[in-house]
Amino acid sequence: MPSVLSAILNRSRQLITLAYILFWTLVTLVVVQGLLVLGFVWRLLHFRRELLPDEACRKGAVILSLRGGDPFLEKCISGLLAQDYPNYEVHVVVDHPDDPANATLSDSLAGCDSSKVHLQFLDHPRDTCSLKCSSVVQAVKSLDESVEFIAQLDADTIPHATWLRELATAISDDRVGAATGNRWYMPEDPSMASLIRYAWNAAAIVQMYWYRIAWGGTLAVKTRVFRETDLLDKWSNAFCEDTMLYTQLKRAGFRLEFVPSLMMINREDCDLAGYFRWVRRQLLTARLYHPAWGAVVGHGVLTTLSPLLALVLAVVGLIAGQHEVAAWCFVGVVFYQLAVTVMLPPMEYSVRRIAAARGEPTRWLTLWNTLKCTFVIAGTQYVYCAALCSAIRLRVVDWRGVKYEIHAQGRVKLVEYKPYESAEKEDQKAVSL
Repeated sequence: MPSVLSAILNRSRQLITLAYILFWTLVTLVVVQGLLVLGFVWRLLHFRRELLPDEACRKGAVILSLRGGDPFLEKCISGLLAQDYPNYEVHVVVDHPDDPANATLSDSLAGCDSSKVHLQFLDHPRDTCSLKCSSVVQAVKSLDESVEFIAQLDADTIPHATWLRELATAISDDRVGAATGNRWYMPEDPSMASLIRYAWNAAAIVQMYWYRIAWGGTLAVKTRVFRETDLLDKWSNAFCEDTMLYTQLKRAGFRLEFVPSLMMINREDCDLAGYFRWVRRQLLTARLYHPAWGAVVGHGVLTTLSPLLALVLAVVGLIAGQHEVAAWCFVGVVFYQLAVTVMLPPMEYSVRRIAAARGEPTRWLTLWNTLKCTFVIAGTQYVYCAALCSAIRLRVVDWRGVKYEIHAQGRVKLVEYKPYESAEKEDQKAVSL
């Protein structure tokens, strides 16, 4: 009998110890994440920079790669043609003459002064990189020597009038080799899936800021970097062009500059399947090309398993009559979820200030959507964990109807090229994904 009593007491102490560990792990995660968010928000709120005057604006070339129909392409083109930058040209690389983007592009340019726009089609899709990398490399190689920097954007990026000037200002520093902005979602008619994407992206861009991960949706690179490094060769053998940039710049002695005023608003909706494919692809690029991949995995595991284990232990404690165990775990989980939720409003506010200063609408979160966000945040973590596990073992990925094999050391093999019209199309609600 004493031995049974001793075993029960010993197990009880073990459960209480585990509850303490989980509670303080959750508190530590909140403190660390809170400090990272605070630093990011501080940067957004306190960023001020005088833009380059016209006489200091060096010649730039904007590169836009197109495959498939993007719902915001017309607005993207309109924004590009309305830049206040005095010395730039636009190079559009369309995947194929029959691509639906070509018709949209023609309609967008009709009746406009399109003298700055240079259209070309992807000549020879490389089988050693993604179609986007093929397009960017082709466009860069077609530029004349007078171009001093390139700027890239995606078809779902709607550039405001000073977009290019802000990028050019950032790279005017001799120590800076490239400058980047980032995305923020404000869907016009938010579904649960788009709210999950919104919550995940809010957390992801904080990591991108601290880990120096560039975003190809708003990116400028000095042409000097191409001359002094093998970056073009790297892009010719890569799945994406942006995630690897920090490492390549660092090796050459250049900096990657984040421009807080270039938080670009994306108003597109998505479904859950489209979101999952997209986030898995984002994680795959980090796995292939960024030195902080281990930290990304560690963060994903800790922020998923810690609250989950605490919740399970709380239930076990209740069933076993261990109310102290249940209380510590339950309080830890509630504290963690509330703290993570509270981190979103300061980020939303700081991005709204930036967007409002450009005259863009920002009131998209109704009271109902705000309440939905509160519940969505908890579920976001588990969808993210599933995407992370999938990205870790991913060997074949489908991107806009084309399959790529993923090999060791970031090598990529395009399995078979197909024009977008004959390829199996993705859900049209998620075409920009």
